[in-house]
Amino acid sequence: MEVQADLSEKLRTVPEKPGVYMFKDGKERILYVGKARNLRNRLKSYFQQSANLDPRKAAMIRRVRDFAFVVTETEVEALALEANLIKQHKPRYNVILRDDKNYPYLKLTIKEEWPRLEVVRRITKDGSLYFGPYIPASSVRETLAFVRRHFNIRPCRYRLDRPMRPCVQYQMGRCPAPCAGLVSRTEYLKAVREVERFLRGEKKELLEDLEARMQKHAEELRFEEAAKIRDRLQALRGAFESQKVVSPELGDIDVIGFYREGVDAVFQVFFIRNGILISAKDFHIKDTEFIPGEELFEKFITLFYAKEIIPPDEILVQVRPAGIEGLRKWLSEKRGGRVRIRLPERGKKKDLVGMASENARLVMLARKGAATREVMKRLRHRFGLRKTPGSIGAFDVSTIFGSHSVGGFVWWEDGEFRKELYRRLKIRDVSGMDDYSMMREIIVRTVRNLDGNLPDLVLIDGGKGHLEAALSALSELTGREVREVDVVAIAKGPDRVFLPDGTSVLIEDGSPDSLLLRRIRDEVHRFAISFHRRLRGKGLLESRLENIAGIGKKRRLALLRRFGSVEAIKRASVEEVAAVEGMNRKVAEKLLSEL
Repeated sequence: MEVQADLSEKLRTVPEKPGVYMFKDGKERILYVGKARNLRNRLKSYFQQSANLDPRKAAMIRRVRDFAFVVTETEVEALALEANLIKQHKPRYNVILRDDKNYPYLKLTIKEEWPRLEVVRRITKDGSLYFGPYIPASSVRETLAFVRRHFNIRPCRYRLDRPMRPCVQYQMGRCPAPCAGLVSRTEYLKAVREVERFLRGEKKELLEDLEARMQKHAEELRFEEAAKIRDRLQALRGAFESQKVVSPELGDIDVIGFYREGVDAVFQVFFIRNGILISAKDFHIKDTEFIPGEELFEKFITLFYAKEIIPPDEILVQVRPAGIEGLRKWLSEKRGGRVRIRLPERGKKKDLVGMASENARLVMLARKGAATREVMKRLRHRFGLRKTPGSIGAFDVSTIFGSHSVGGFVWWEDGEFRKELYRRLKIRDVSGMDDYSMMREIIVRTVRNLDGNLPDLVLIDGGKGHLEAALSALSELTGREVREVDVVAIAKGPDRVFLPDGTSVLIEDGSPDSLLLRRIRDEVHRFAISFHRRLRGKGLLESRLENIAGIGKKRRLALLRRFGSVEAIKRASVEEVAAVEGMNRKVAEKLLSEL
């Protein structure tokens, strides 16, 4: 292979040190980014006459007109730099992860005087505890909402360096109001420790502690407090039962499965924390022809953990990655503790790798349509459907105490969601807490909006009552506005499908058809609740204060931040209102008069 004279001369200047190199074409576009323990030897290997390059690399070298390099202190530094440059430039001849988003974590700020729990996508070494990653992102919001309902820690981000009036969260019993000095720090930190145990999956310790406290309150005749703990225990048991426990002794591990067919490959990652499968994610990698499995695994692990993600204690893989020692060192530095990469040969861990690999295979087949047809046949047989469905739709209602109630509908067909057929609407004919009537309304209005065009199988997010409401609504429309379709309901905790004949089927088995139904259920829930949150957020911003002359956005926010609600403002004195930043006595008097 002939080397251009200028490149041949440049090769002599390359040091024999670790670092990163970049090949460029005639337009200075980066074609490939690589790392090396010895930059000079690695670069020479591409241009030697005796170089035995595969067709992919040979085609790349024919386009190379220049190269650049960056020297690093160690090979581990080179690995990290390589990953960052690939993410930044996305070179044509590198393995690329199309999903470049950072995954959400729950952050417990234990170093603060009054710790709080929040959702973050950036990991910083600030002494906080991080739990996750949560995939899909909707699951982190659900977990956060559960914690805020059942654990008494503050939801706000205010600085608590001076006393404040407690807000509506205190009145709702969801915050102990440390801002107003209504709870001791010792008691508050007990609640924080409970949150930590829940997120770590320490089921036994948390439940035993709460049961002991409930018993103590009962013995002291403090029955109201005992009843509150009883209700929390019931909610926590339900939450723990719904968790997908793999094996408690496994601790924190990531399992990486792999399947390749033709030039494409699929990686499947299971995230197991404290022995519980918290989420899973698949990655489709294109144009992998001529890349050995060992090199492909190395590149995938490098790019995946270059995200804002905390590596676990142990990573189980199907293929031993090239450069495994360098990966171990880099991941250990990133974690701040030892990380092991292993190929299990037997036992539960080997089974998990096999399961991840099988899921990767099914994802590949689903992209090609074969698995989709097989899953549809299994659905028909499992639930006694009239025919094999070719499409699936789902309905969901989202509301809080009948406020800002909305409905959502999603459509899945041929292995993907058809977003042009999604529908969402505000509930207009039902007032108050009546989920069943709301379900009837969204079905009737959606069917009419789609001109009677419904999928073969309809999923209702809910239980028996929701299913009966849906069947009633469709029976009114059938024959006039819509053809007959199969209808089932899917409920959470544990995941179960309710059938029209009154029977039900658990779908906690991890089979492809169960996973598909849960995926569609989660998508319609995400779609409906995002619309509900948007309306609710807009409604929260609409205030009686907006209609009062002289009260603009800054004054309105300052007043609500200080008093928490319009009702609290009404109870305040003129002096208290006038003391708020941006206010004066004249405006305060006018405001209280209007209210």
